Amino acid sequence: MRILCVDDEPLMLKMLEMAIKEAKPDADITAHKKQADLLNDAKENGCDIAFLDIHMRGMNGVELAKELKGVNPKMNIIFVTGYSEYAGEAMSLHASGYIMKPVTKEKIEHELSDLRFPIVPKNDAILKVQCFGNFEVFLPNGERLHFERQRSKEVFAYLVHKQGGSCTTREIAAALFEDEPFDKKQQNHVQQLIYAMMKSLKKADVEEAVNRGYNALAVNPDVLDCDYYRFKELDAGAVNSYQNEYMSQYYWADFLYDEDFY
Repeated sequence: MRILCVDDEPLMLKMLEMAIKEAKPDADITAHKKQADLLNDAKENGCDIAFLDIHMRGMNGVELAKELKGVNPKMNIIFVTGYSEYAGEAMSLHASGYIMKPVTKEKIEHELSDLRFPIVPKNDAILKVQCFGNFEVFLPNGERLHFERQRSKEVFAYLVHKQGGSCTTREIAAALFEDEPFDKKQQNHVQQLIYAMMKSLKKADVEEAVNRGYNALAVNPDVLDCDYYRFKELDAGAVNSYQNEYMSQYYWADFLYDEDFY
């Protein structure tokens, strides 16, 4: 979770930063004295929650919130102020919360417990999936999941990209073997890759990561902690980690990259 905060009064900013750290000690927290610095930070590094003082010289908190919503419509905005007359204007931006000064740990905790766009932890995920850069799959203990065949790992990569969408044997073959005809030999080959993939998942006791049906299969996104999925949800950490490389070892991902990221 990445949290930014801003107040043009140094003492008030320090108090706000300390209260946030007390309420959420495990978060990545950055305090800014200038509105432009916070805005640039959010653009470059992402932001899940922004605590904004409303009454600031220059760009006020409401104006800054409008700019931040342009960066990420799902950013949680929490206004901080000593002036109650701003509440109506602030809430019209569909802010996540509104804190009256003095700021305390308890007030921060209350707002973080009721975010407009909840940040759901993936502590219960059975696999961690990395799509940015090379495609890799890890078990909860950090160990890389071993696939008996590299092509079976590629099948899993394609299913991950489909994000729970059902895929037939023919569709998988078309993605992995674009220029080859889908004949009986090709069908058997793809089915063998699927079997090898499921065998590897079962060996690691994570076969529930894939749902199988008649001539179709799909990943179960609910049990995966995937940077690509988080990116699509505008998660700050995932947005920040994306460096224009997506499943780099698979040629078909180049085409899907253009389709999904632009």
